[in-house]
Amino acid sequence: MAPPSAVQKAAVASFVSITGASEKIASRYLKNTGFKLNEAVDAYFQANVGPSGPNKDVQLGKLFDSLRNDGEDQTDILGADSSMQYLNSIGVDLEGASLFLAMELVQAPTIGEITRDGFIKGWSAQGVDTKVEAQKQYFKRQVSTLSTDRDLFRRVYRYAFVVGKEGDQRALSLDNSIVYWEMLFKKPGQVWVGSIAGIDWLGEWITFLREKWTRSVSRDMWNQTFEFAMKSIQDETLSFWSEDGAWPGVIDQFVAWYRQKSEMDVDA
Repeated sequence: MAPPSAVQKAAVASFVSITGASEKIASRYLKNTGFKLNEAVDAYFQANVGPSGPNKDVQLGKLFDSLRNDGEDQTDILGADSSMQYLNSIGVDLEGASLFLAMELVQAPTIGEITRDGFIKGWSAQGVDTKVEAQKQYFKRQVSTLSTDRDLFRRVYRYAFVVGKEGDQRALSLDNSIVYWEMLFKKPGQVWVGSIAGIDWLGEWITFLREKWTRSVSRDMWNQTFEFAMKSIQDETLSFWSEDGAWPGVIDQFVAWYRQKSEMDVDA
């Protein structure tokens, strides 16, 4: 048998770090999945941690209680300070895309607030051990795949709209939307830059909005911006766009603005 490659050794080391399992067990799970780390770790947790149940929910409830500040927090809600302390403990960058990844994971109702129900259900569904260190390792792994797992990033992106709204508002303010786009469309999220010519689409989009857009951002505009971003990364000519397409008006206006701006730059 050929000796393990450096890549395989690295995968074993990562598996051990995430799960706390032995190298022997790590090698077995990795071999069974063709050394696909994510699949191997998922298989391990499914086999060894097991599905959610009353005992696990009780343990998560106790962990939640240990995170609460009795003098400030409600019984079933972590307030802003307690939430931020917990998020910091599992490695969340409060100024980056990983904030929204964490918010989606625990189904937070708003930024800076974590409920007992969302915390327990969210972590229970992941099949992760009920210790903060295990949650930290799991979260680190999720962050590392955020820019390559399109389905995960889409889910996190869409949840940013839900958690970012203020009160009962149905839309995001433009200022908040720009802040959230700047957080999401950079590493460890999906960088909104063209894959060939390297057009800074995020910069162009924000410049356009600040010059031409005065309204708030609806859910449809938010979601369609994601779809437009993913396509424009691969097709910097914007040939996928057409006047007869189903894009919202703001996207149509952006394309017209960008093309006119590009023509002026060439003429200059």
